Amino acid sequence: MSITNIIVVITALISIAAFYHRDTMIRLLFNPYMVSERGQWYRFITSGFVHADWIHLLINMLVFWSFGSVVEHYYNALFEEKGPWYFILLYLGGIVIAITPTYKKHMHNAGYNSLGASGAVSAVLFAAILFRPMEKVYLYGIIGLPGIFIGVAYLMYSYYMDKKGGDFVNHDAHFWGAVFGVLFTVMLKPSVFLHFLDQLTSF
Repeated sequence: MSITNIIVVITALISIAAFYHRDTMIRLLFNPYMVSERGQWYRFITSGFVHADWIHLLINMLVFWSFGSVVEHYYNALFEEKGPWYFILLYLGGIVIAITPTYKKHMHNAGYNSLGASGAVSAVLFAAILFRPMEKVYLYGIIGLPGIFIGVAYLMYSYYMDKKGGDFVNHDAHFWGAVFGVLFTVMLKPSVFLHFLDQLTSF
């Protein structure tokens, strides 16, 4: 089983368990105050494995599953035996880095909570766009759009939802996750960025 599928299964199982056990949800979600005041640093990771509801879970895992396999393939091809470990670091790093600004902003706010794999999903999504920016992604199996357009639309949706508020989802994390996904991949293999530019200019 691929790492992508393993992450999807683990995330689904933990999220579904949290849906039906509120105490589990509270213990795992990201609360900057609890991290700062009580040293519950594990929340930086566990918050990426719980979701607000079924729709939140399904959208995140569908996007991750669609693009994760692409990135996992390229990582394995580029880095061979280190590929799987780098892919895991990309995913977990996306979770942590994406919510670090949130931690600094809300570390004294006991009432602030967020959850979801949005940062990790954005990291993987934009890593995939680096590799295949112009490859079409088919929405509902009908509408085909280049991946880079899907990525931009994803960030616009995140911006809208962040301004709208009203849920526990840290939509701002989408942006920082995207930045991490690009920088991490380019740091590992700088030539990937040149290949990305070549694909854009030759379209």
